[in-house]
Amino acid sequence: MSALELRLPPVLVAVITAALMWLIARLTPEVTWSAHARTVCLLLFTTAGALTGLSAVMAFRKARTTLNPLTPEACSTLVDTGVFRFTRNPMYLALLMVLIGWALFLANICALLAALLFVAYMNRFQIRPEEKVLESIFGDVFAEYRRRVRRWL
Repeated sequence: MSALELRLPPVLVAVITAALMWLIARLTPEVTWSAHARTVCLLLFTTAGALTGLSAVMAFRKARTTLNPLTPEACSTLVDTGVFRFTRNPMYLALLMVLIGWALFLANICALLAALLFVAYMNRFQIRPEEKVLESIFGDVFAEYRRRVRRWL
């Protein structure tokens, strides 16, 4: 296991990414479009992200399994209903939606590309280690779920 695997809370990674996006937007040219359109995009993506994330949290609470992404070994139930029928990682997808909304609000293509850094980091240091643990706990059931449902969308 790498020293960064399962070490940083995903929300912290998203906040760091958002700060990096802001810095990038200050240092590179922005796309010119109205403040109203930028705000609408931010609200739409943030709302979609919030609804996706809350739906996932409610599914975890209903299943009475851990919400702590740093301790996947504490998972007691494989949740594959609700939003988990469409994405294996709706909470991370929710954070990505908010970051995309933020990049659109910043009106900066380079900042939008920085959201890809979030995806790459999450895939390597959060999701892959989680999936190893879940496969060790749930075996073929998780392997089948992984074949059936995409990681992001």
